[in-house]
Amino acid sequence: MGYIGSRSIALQQRAMKVAPLGVNSNFRYWGEGATLYMDKAKGAYLWDVDGKRYIDYRLAFGPIILGHSFDEVDRRVIEEIQRGTLAAMTYELEVALMEKIVEMCPAVEMARLACSGTEATMHAIRVARAYTGRELILKFEGNYHGFHDHTLWSTYAPAESYGSRRSPIPVPASSGIPKSMGEKIITLPFNDFEGFERMMKAYGEQIAAVITEPCQGNCGALDPQPGFLELIRKLATEYGAVFILDEVKSGFRFANGGAQEYYNIMPDMATYAKAMGNGYPVAAFGGRQEIMSIIGHGVAQGGTYTNNKAGVAAGYTTLCILQQQPVIETINQRGRRLMEGLNDIFEDNSIPAVFSGHPAMFSFAVGIEKPTCQREWTESERAYYLRLVEAALERGVMPDLDSREPWFLCYSHSDADIDETLNVFADVVKMVKK
Repeated sequence: MGYIGSRSIALQQRAMKVAPLGVNSNFRYWGEGATLYMDKAKGAYLWDVDGKRYIDYRLAFGPIILGHSFDEVDRRVIEEIQRGTLAAMTYELEVALMEKIVEMCPAVEMARLACSGTEATMHAIRVARAYTGRELILKFEGNYHGFHDHTLWSTYAPAESYGSRRSPIPVPASSGIPKSMGEKIITLPFNDFEGFERMMKAYGEQIAAVITEPCQGNCGALDPQPGFLELIRKLATEYGAVFILDEVKSGFRFANGGAQEYYNIMPDMATYAKAMGNGYPVAAFGGRQEIMSIIGHGVAQGGTYTNNKAGVAAGYTTLCILQQQPVIETINQRGRRLMEGLNDIFEDNSIPAVFSGHPAMFSFAVGIEKPTCQREWTESERAYYLRLVEAALERGVMPDLDSREPWFLCYSHSDADIDETLNVFADVVKMVKK
Protein backbone atom coordinates (compact mmCIF):
# COMPACT_ATOMS: atom_id res chain seq x y z
CA MET A 1 0.00 0.00 0.00
CA GLY A 2 1.41 3.37 -1.01
CA TYR A 3 0.41 5.07 2.24
CA ILE A 4 2.26 2.61 4.50
CA GLY A 5 5.75 3.42 5.78
CA SER A 6 8.43 1.05 7.00
CA ARG A 7 7.96 1.82 10.69
CA SER A 8 4.23 0.99 10.58
CA ILE A 9 5.05 -2.30 8.87
CA ALA A 10 7.70 -3.14 11.47
CA LEU A 11 5.45 -2.17 14.38
CA GLN A 12 2.64 -4.33 13.04
CA GLN A 13 4.97 -7.32 12.80
CA ARG A 14 6.05 -6.71 16.39
CA ALA A 15 2.48 -6.25 17.63
CA MET A 16 1.18 -9.39 15.94
CA LYS A 17 3.46 -11.48 18.13
CA VAL A 18 1.63 -10.39 21.28
CA ALA A 19 -1.89 -9.29 20.22
CA PRO A 20 -4.36 -10.90 17.78
CA LEU A 21 -4.04 -9.02 14.47
CA GLY A 22 -1.59 -6.68 16.23
CA VAL A 23 -4.39 -4.40 17.48
CA ASN A 24 -6.77 -4.06 20.43
CA SER A 25 -9.94 -3.71 18.39
CA ASN A 26 -10.75 -5.54 15.16
CA PHE A 27 -11.81 -2.27 13.52
CA ARG A 28 -8.23 -0.92 13.72
CA TYR A 29 -6.89 -3.72 11.55
CA TRP A 30 -6.68 -2.74 7.88
CA GLY A 31 -4.79 -5.84 6.76
CA GLU A 32 -1.30 -7.23 7.07
CA GLY A 33 1.15 -4.72 5.66
CA ALA A 34 -1.69 -2.19 5.34
CA THR A 35 -2.37 -1.09 8.94
CA LEU A 36 -1.17 2.33 10.07
CA TYR A 37 0.22 2.89 13.56
CA MET A 38 -0.09 6.27 15.23
CA ASP A 39 2.57 8.45 16.79
CA LYS A 40 0.58 11.51 17.94
CA ALA A 41 -2.47 13.65 17.21
CA LYS A 42 -3.28 17.31 17.75
CA GLY A 43 -6.21 19.41 16.57
CA ALA A 44 -7.52 18.05 13.29
CA TYR A 45 -4.29 16.17 12.49
CA LEU A 46 -2.82 12.75 13.14
CA TRP A 47 0.78 11.65 12.54
CA ASP A 48 1.72 8.03 11.92
CA VAL A 49 4.90 6.44 13.28
CA ASP A 50 6.68 7.25 10.00
CA GLY A 51 6.05 10.97 10.62
CA LYS A 52 3.41 11.48 7.93
CA ARG A 53 0.66 13.96 8.78
CA TYR A 54 -3.00 13.36 7.91
CA ILE A 55 -6.12 15.49 8.07
CA ASP A 56 -8.11 13.18 10.31
CA TYR A 57 -11.74 12.43 9.43
CA ARG A 58 -11.90 9.23 11.50
CA LEU A 59 -11.48 11.09 14.79
CA ALA A 60 -11.32 7.83 16.75
CA PHE A 61 -14.66 6.80 15.17
CA GLY A 62 -16.32 9.96 16.42
CA PRO A 63 -15.23 10.86 19.96
CA ILE A 64 -13.06 13.82 18.96
CA ILE A 65 -15.61 16.64 18.74
CA LEU A 66 -13.32 19.55 19.68
CA GLY A 67 -9.98 18.35 18.33
CA HIS A 68 -7.25 15.98 19.40
CA SER A 69 -5.55 16.93 22.68
CA PHE A 70 -7.79 19.97 23.12
CA ASP A 71 -5.92 22.14 25.60
CA GLU A 72 -8.84 23.23 27.79
CA VAL A 73 -10.05 19.67 28.23
CA ASP A 74 -6.59 18.27 28.89
CA ARG A 75 -5.85 20.95 31.50
CA ARG A 76 -9.01 20.10 33.45
CA VAL A 77 -8.20 16.38 33.29
CA ILE A 78 -4.71 16.98 34.64
CA GLU A 79 -6.07 19.12 37.47
CA GLU A 80 -8.53 16.41 38.47
CA ILE A 81 -6.24 13.39 38.28
CA GLN A 82 -3.69 15.20 40.45
CA ARG A 83 -6.38 15.10 43.16
CA GLY A 84 -6.83 11.34 42.76
CA THR A 85 -7.84 9.14 39.87
CA LEU A 86 -10.35 6.71 41.35
CA ALA A 87 -12.10 5.83 44.58
CA ALA A 88 -15.15 3.79 45.41
CA MET A 89 -17.01 7.00 46.27
CA THR A 90 -19.05 9.60 44.41
CA TYR A 91 -17.60 13.11 44.05
CA GLU A 92 -19.08 16.46 43.14
CA LEU A 93 -17.82 16.73 39.57
CA GLU A 94 -19.56 13.51 38.49
CA VAL A 95 -22.80 14.86 39.94
CA ALA A 96 -22.22 18.05 37.95
CA LEU A 97 -21.65 15.99 34.80
CA MET A 98 -24.94 14.13 35.26
CA GLU A 99 -26.69 17.46 35.89
CA LYS A 100 -25.20 18.73 32.64
CA ILE A 101 -26.46 15.70 30.71
CA VAL A 102 -29.96 16.16 32.14
CA GLU A 103 -29.83 19.86 31.27
CA MET A 104 -28.74 19.31 27.66
CA CYS A 105 -30.63 16.17 26.63
CA PRO A 106 -34.41 16.65 26.30
CA ALA A 107 -35.43 13.05 27.12
CA VAL A 108 -33.08 12.51 30.05
CA GLU A 109 -34.46 13.13 33.53
CA MET A 110 -31.96 10.90 35.34
CA ALA A 111 -28.65 9.39 34.21
CA ARG A 112 -25.93 6.94 35.18
CA LEU A 113 -22.35 6.94 33.94
CA ALA A 114 -20.44 4.16 32.21
CA CYS A 115 -17.06 3.76 30.48
CA SER A 116 -18.06 2.90 26.90
CA GLY A 117 -20.95 2.89 24.48
CA THR A 118 -21.11 -0.89 24.76
CA GLU A 119 -21.63 -0.64 28.51
CA ALA A 120 -24.23 2.11 28.10
CA THR A 121 -26.44 0.14 25.71
CA MET A 122 -25.98 -3.08 27.69
CA HIS A 123 -27.16 -1.42 30.90
CA ALA A 124 -30.02 0.38 29.14
CA ILE A 125 -31.30 -2.91 27.77
CA ARG A 126 -31.16 -4.55 31.19
CA VAL A 127 -33.09 -1.67 32.72
CA ALA A 128 -35.69 -1.80 29.93
CA ARG A 129 -36.18 -5.54 30.46
CA ALA A 130 -36.52 -5.06 34.20
CA TYR A 131 -38.95 -2.17 33.80
CA THR A 132 -41.24 -4.00 31.38
CA GLY A 133 -40.86 -7.53 32.71
CA ARG A 134 -40.25 -8.65 29.12
CA GLU A 135 -37.21 -10.08 27.31
CA LEU A 136 -37.48 -9.49 23.54
CA ILE A 137 -35.42 -6.73 21.94
CA LEU A 138 -36.15 -5.33 18.47
CA LYS A 139 -33.25 -3.84 16.53
CA PHE A 140 -32.60 -2.89 12.90
CA GLU A 141 -30.20 -4.50 10.44
CA GLY A 142 -26.94 -2.60 10.08
CA ASN A 143 -27.29 -0.84 13.43
CA TYR A 144 -24.39 -1.35 15.81
CA HIS A 145 -25.07 -1.09 19.54
CA GLY A 146 -21.79 -2.27 21.01
CA PHE A 147 -19.93 -5.54 21.42
CA HIS A 148 -22.21 -7.32 23.89
CA ASP A 149 -24.12 -10.43 22.84
CA HIS A 150 -27.58 -8.91 23.27
CA THR A 151 -27.53 -6.78 20.11
CA LEU A 152 -24.51 -7.91 18.06
CA TRP A 153 -26.89 -9.42 15.51
CA SER A 154 -27.46 -8.58 11.82
CA THR A 155 -24.83 -5.87 12.04
CA TYR A 156 -22.03 -6.68 9.56
CA ALA A 157 -23.15 -9.87 7.86
CA PRO A 158 -23.76 -9.97 4.09
CA ALA A 159 -27.29 -8.68 3.54
CA GLU A 160 -28.25 -11.79 1.55
CA SER A 161 -27.92 -13.82 4.77
CA TYR A 162 -30.73 -11.87 6.42
CA GLY A 163 -33.49 -13.70 4.58
CA SER A 164 -36.78 -12.19 3.45
CA ARG A 165 -37.68 -8.64 4.41
CA ARG A 166 -40.99 -10.03 5.66
CA SER A 167 -39.37 -12.54 8.01
CA PRO A 168 -35.72 -11.54 8.60
CA ILE A 169 -33.23 -13.96 10.08
CA PRO A 170 -31.19 -12.60 13.02
CA VAL A 171 -27.54 -13.31 12.16
CA PRO A 172 -24.89 -13.22 14.92
CA ALA A 173 -21.97 -10.95 14.07
CA SER A 174 -19.42 -13.19 15.75
CA SER A 175 -18.67 -16.75 16.68
CA GLY A 176 -19.04 -17.27 20.39
CA ILE A 177 -22.49 -15.66 20.73
CA PRO A 178 -24.87 -18.27 22.19
CA LYS A 179 -27.54 -19.37 19.73
CA SER A 180 -30.11 -18.98 22.50
CA MET A 181 -29.53 -15.22 22.43
CA GLY A 182 -31.12 -15.18 18.99
CA GLU A 183 -34.40 -16.20 20.59
CA LYS A 184 -34.46 -12.83 22.37
CA ILE A 185 -33.89 -10.61 19.31
CA ILE A 186 -36.09 -9.47 16.44
CA THR A 187 -34.38 -7.82 13.48
CA LEU A 188 -35.82 -5.68 10.69
CA PRO A 189 -34.50 -3.52 7.86
CA PHE A 190 -34.07 0.12 8.90
CA ASN A 191 -36.82 2.43 7.63
CA ASP A 192 -39.20 -0.50 7.05
CA PHE A 193 -42.50 1.13 8.05
CA GLU A 194 -44.73 -1.77 7.08
CA GLY A 195 -42.45 -4.40 8.58
CA PHE A 196 -42.15 -2.54 11.87
CA GLU A 197 -45.91 -2.13 12.18
CA ARG A 198 -46.39 -5.82 11.39
CA MET A 199 -43.80 -6.98 13.93
CA MET A 200 -45.18 -4.74 16.66
CA LYS A 201 -48.67 -6.03 15.98
CA ALA A 202 -47.42 -9.61 16.26
CA TYR A 203 -44.92 -9.28 19.13
CA GLY A 204 -45.37 -5.81 20.62
CA GLU A 205 -46.67 -7.00 23.99
CA GLN A 206 -43.59 -9.23 24.38
CA ILE A 207 -41.01 -6.60 23.39
CA ALA A 208 -39.06 -4.98 26.21
CA ALA A 209 -37.32 -2.40 24.04
CA VAL A 210 -36.96 -1.11 20.53
CA ILE A 211 -33.40 0.16 20.14
CA THR A 212 -32.13 2.14 17.19
CA GLU A 213 -29.54 4.64 16.14
CA PRO A 214 -31.17 7.80 14.77
CA CYS A 215 -29.11 7.35 11.61
CA GLN A 216 -27.02 4.29 10.87
CA GLY A 217 -23.64 5.31 12.23
CA ASN A 218 -21.95 2.06 11.19
CA CYS A 219 -23.66 1.70 7.82
CA GLY A 220 -23.00 4.73 5.66
CA ALA A 221 -24.78 7.17 8.00
CA LEU A 222 -28.12 6.24 6.44
CA ASP A 223 -30.83 8.73 7.41
CA PRO A 224 -34.17 7.89 8.98
CA GLN A 225 -36.97 8.43 6.50
CA PRO A 226 -39.45 11.17 7.47
CA GLY A 227 -41.81 9.77 10.07
CA PHE A 228 -39.86 6.58 10.88
CA LEU A 229 -38.55 7.62 14.29
CA GLU A 230 -41.98 9.03 15.03
CA LEU A 231 -43.53 5.66 14.17
CA ILE A 232 -41.17 3.92 16.58
CA ARG A 233 -42.16 6.40 19.28
CA LYS A 234 -45.88 5.90 18.60
CA LEU A 235 -45.90 2.10 18.55
CA ALA A 236 -43.50 1.70 21.46
CA THR A 237 -45.91 3.74 23.54
CA GLU A 238 -48.92 1.83 22.23
CA TYR A 239 -47.45 -1.58 23.12
CA GLY A 240 -45.68 -0.58 26.33
CA ALA A 241 -42.14 -1.12 25.01
CA VAL A 242 -39.21 1.11 25.95
CA PHE A 243 -37.85 3.19 23.07
CA ILE A 244 -34.04 3.37 23.43
CA LEU A 245 -32.34 5.89 21.16
CA ASP A 246 -28.69 4.93 20.78
CA GLU A 247 -26.92 8.29 20.68
CA VAL A 248 -23.43 6.91 21.20
CA LYS A 249 -22.40 8.48 17.88
CA SER A 250 -25.00 11.24 17.43
CA GLY A 251 -25.08 12.50 21.02
CA PHE A 252 -23.56 15.98 21.43
CA ARG A 253 -22.57 15.85 17.75
CA PHE A 254 -25.78 16.46 15.79
CA ALA A 255 -26.75 19.22 18.23
CA ASN A 256 -25.98 20.11 21.84
CA GLY A 257 -29.04 18.01 22.69
CA GLY A 258 -28.07 15.31 20.21
CA ALA A 259 -30.39 13.61 17.76
CA GLN A 260 -33.32 14.14 20.15
CA GLU A 261 -33.01 17.86 19.54
CA TYR A 262 -32.09 17.55 15.87
CA TYR A 263 -34.98 15.23 14.95
CA ASN A 264 -37.35 16.51 17.66
CA ILE A 265 -37.93 13.02 19.01
CA MET A 266 -38.40 11.94 22.65
CA PRO A 267 -37.26 8.39 23.43
CA ASP A 268 -37.80 6.73 26.81
CA MET A 269 -34.07 6.13 27.23
CA ALA A 270 -30.90 7.24 25.46
CA THR A 271 -27.25 6.16 25.46
CA TYR A 272 -24.14 8.31 25.09
CA ALA A 273 -20.35 8.02 24.73
CA LYS A 274 -18.04 9.15 21.87
CA ALA A 275 -18.22 12.98 21.60
CA MET A 276 -19.22 13.29 25.23
CA GLY A 277 -15.59 13.21 26.41
CA ASN A 278 -13.52 14.34 23.39
CA GLY A 279 -11.51 11.13 23.46
CA TYR A 280 -11.50 10.22 27.13
CA PRO A 281 -13.29 7.07 28.38
CA VAL A 282 -16.72 8.19 29.54
CA ALA A 283 -20.27 7.19 28.64
CA ALA A 284 -23.78 7.51 30.02
CA PHE A 285 -27.31 6.26 29.73
CA GLY A 286 -30.45 7.91 30.98
CA GLY A 287 -34.10 8.50 30.46
CA ARG A 288 -37.41 9.00 32.17
CA GLN A 289 -37.24 9.14 35.95
CA GLU A 290 -39.90 6.45 36.27
CA ILE A 291 -37.69 4.00 34.35
CA MET A 292 -34.30 5.00 35.75
CA SER A 293 -35.52 4.96 39.36
CA ILE A 294 -35.74 1.15 39.39
CA ILE A 295 -31.92 0.94 39.32
CA GLY A 296 -30.72 -0.07 42.76
CA HIS A 297 -34.10 -1.53 43.65
CA GLY A 298 -33.52 -5.07 42.45
CA VAL A 299 -31.82 -3.87 39.25
CA ALA A 300 -28.02 -4.03 39.08
CA GLN A 301 -25.80 -1.46 37.38
CA GLY A 302 -22.26 -0.45 38.21
CA GLY A 303 -18.59 -0.68 37.35
CA THR A 304 -15.32 0.14 39.05
CA TYR A 305 -14.35 2.72 36.45
CA THR A 306 -17.72 4.33 35.75
CA ASN A 307 -16.66 7.50 37.56
CA ASN A 308 -13.01 7.57 36.48
CA LYS A 309 -11.68 11.08 37.09
CA ALA A 310 -10.17 11.53 33.62
CA GLY A 311 -13.39 10.67 31.80
CA VAL A 312 -15.64 12.65 34.12
CA ALA A 313 -13.44 15.76 33.96
CA ALA A 314 -13.23 15.51 30.18
CA GLY A 315 -16.97 14.95 29.86
CA TYR A 316 -17.93 17.91 32.04
CA THR A 317 -15.46 20.25 30.34
CA THR A 318 -16.42 19.13 26.83
CA LEU A 319 -20.12 19.69 27.47
CA CYS A 320 -19.43 23.11 28.97
CA ILE A 321 -17.42 24.10 25.88
CA LEU A 322 -20.25 22.89 23.63
CA GLN A 323 -22.62 25.21 25.48
CA GLN A 324 -20.26 28.18 25.58
CA GLN A 325 -18.68 28.15 22.13
CA PRO A 326 -20.12 27.81 18.57
CA VAL A 327 -18.81 24.26 18.23
CA ILE A 328 -21.76 22.64 16.46
CA GLU A 329 -22.42 25.66 14.24
CA THR A 330 -18.78 25.76 13.11
CA ILE A 331 -18.63 22.02 12.44
CA ASN A 332 -21.90 22.13 10.52
CA GLN A 333 -20.74 24.99 8.31
CA ARG A 334 -17.50 23.24 7.38
CA GLY A 335 -19.15 19.84 7.10
CA ARG A 336 -21.75 21.18 4.66
CA ARG A 337 -19.02 22.81 2.58
CA LEU A 338 -17.08 19.55 2.48
CA MET A 339 -20.16 17.51 1.51
CA GLU A 340 -21.17 19.99 -1.19
CA GLY A 341 -17.62 20.21 -2.51
CA LEU A 342 -17.22 16.45 -2.72
CA ASN A 343 -20.61 16.15 -4.41
CA ASP A 344 -19.57 18.76 -7.00
CA ILE A 345 -16.38 16.81 -7.70
CA PHE A 346 -18.32 13.62 -8.34
CA GLU A 347 -20.84 15.44 -10.54
CA ASP A 348 -18.05 17.11 -12.55
CA ASN A 349 -16.65 13.64 -13.22
CA SER A 350 -20.05 12.08 -14.02
CA ILE A 351 -19.81 9.72 -11.05
CA PRO A 352 -23.16 8.93 -9.39
CA ALA A 353 -22.65 9.50 -5.66
CA VAL A 354 -25.29 9.90 -2.99
CA PHE A 355 -24.62 11.56 0.37
CA SER A 356 -26.30 10.76 3.67
CA GLY A 357 -26.01 11.70 7.31
CA HIS A 358 -25.27 14.95 9.11
CA PRO A 359 -22.58 17.57 8.33
CA ALA A 360 -20.72 16.47 11.46
CA MET A 361 -21.02 12.77 10.53
CA PHE A 362 -21.69 11.93 6.90
CA SER A 363 -20.94 9.38 4.25
CA PHE A 364 -21.40 8.81 0.54
CA ALA A 365 -22.10 5.78 -1.61
CA VAL A 366 -21.33 5.38 -5.28
CA GLY A 367 -23.39 3.69 -7.96
CA ILE A 368 -26.78 3.48 -6.24
CA GLU A 369 -29.83 5.62 -5.63
CA LYS A 370 -30.27 6.96 -2.10
CA PRO A 371 -30.32 3.87 0.14
CA THR A 372 -32.70 3.56 3.08
CA CYS A 373 -31.36 0.36 4.69
CA GLN A 374 -28.33 -1.90 4.82
CA ARG A 375 -29.77 -4.24 2.20
CA GLU A 376 -29.85 -1.39 -0.35
CA TRP A 377 -26.54 0.13 0.77
CA THR A 378 -24.65 -3.12 0.14
CA GLU A 379 -25.31 -2.68 -3.60
CA SER A 380 -22.97 0.34 -3.63
CA GLU A 381 -19.50 0.18 -5.21
CA ARG A 382 -17.55 -0.40 -2.02
CA ALA A 383 -14.38 -1.56 -3.78
CA TYR A 384 -14.25 1.74 -5.67
CA TYR A 385 -14.76 3.66 -2.42
CA LEU A 386 -11.83 1.76 -0.92
CA ARG A 387 -9.55 2.68 -3.81
CA LEU A 388 -10.52 6.34 -3.49
CA VAL A 389 -9.69 6.38 0.21
CA GLU A 390 -6.40 4.55 -0.27
CA ALA A 391 -5.38 7.19 -2.80
CA ALA A 392 -6.49 9.96 -0.43
CA LEU A 393 -4.42 8.45 2.39
CA GLU A 394 -1.33 8.59 0.20
CA ARG A 395 -1.96 12.34 -0.09
CA GLY A 396 -2.55 12.95 3.60
CA VAL A 397 -6.35 12.82 3.92
CA MET A 398 -7.69 10.15 6.27
CA PRO A 399 -11.27 8.89 6.15
CA ASP A 400 -11.75 5.29 7.23
CA LEU A 401 -11.07 2.59 4.65
CA ASP A 402 -14.39 0.92 5.53
CA SER A 403 -17.21 2.66 3.66
CA ARG A 404 -19.59 1.75 6.48
CA GLU A 405 -17.80 4.25 8.73
CA PRO A 406 -18.83 7.90 8.32
CA TRP A 407 -16.56 10.89 7.91
CA PHE A 408 -16.38 12.88 11.17
CA LEU A 409 -15.57 16.56 11.62
CA CYS A 410 -14.38 18.42 14.70
CA TYR A 411 -14.17 22.03 15.88
CA SER A 412 -10.45 22.12 14.97
CA HIS A 413 -10.97 21.40 11.26
CA SER A 414 -10.26 24.69 9.47
CA ASP A 415 -11.45 26.08 6.18
CA ALA A 416 -7.93 25.45 4.91
CA ASP A 417 -8.30 21.77 5.85
CA ILE A 418 -11.53 21.58 3.87
CA ASP A 419 -9.84 23.26 0.89
CA GLU A 420 -6.93 20.84 1.02
CA THR A 421 -9.27 17.85 1.28
CA LEU A 422 -11.31 18.98 -1.72
CA ASN A 423 -8.15 19.58 -3.76
CA VAL A 424 -6.90 16.10 -2.92
CA PHE A 425 -10.21 14.48 -3.86
CA ALA A 426 -10.42 16.46 -7.10
CA ASP A 427 -7.15 14.78 -8.07
CA VAL A 428 -8.01 11.38 -6.61
CA VAL A 429 -11.34 11.09 -8.43
CA LYS A 430 -9.60 11.79 -11.74
CA MET A 431 -6.87 9.28 -10.97
CA VAL A 432 -8.95 6.35 -9.62
CA LYS A 433 -11.17 4.92 -12.32
CA LYS A 434 -14.48 3.21 -11.60
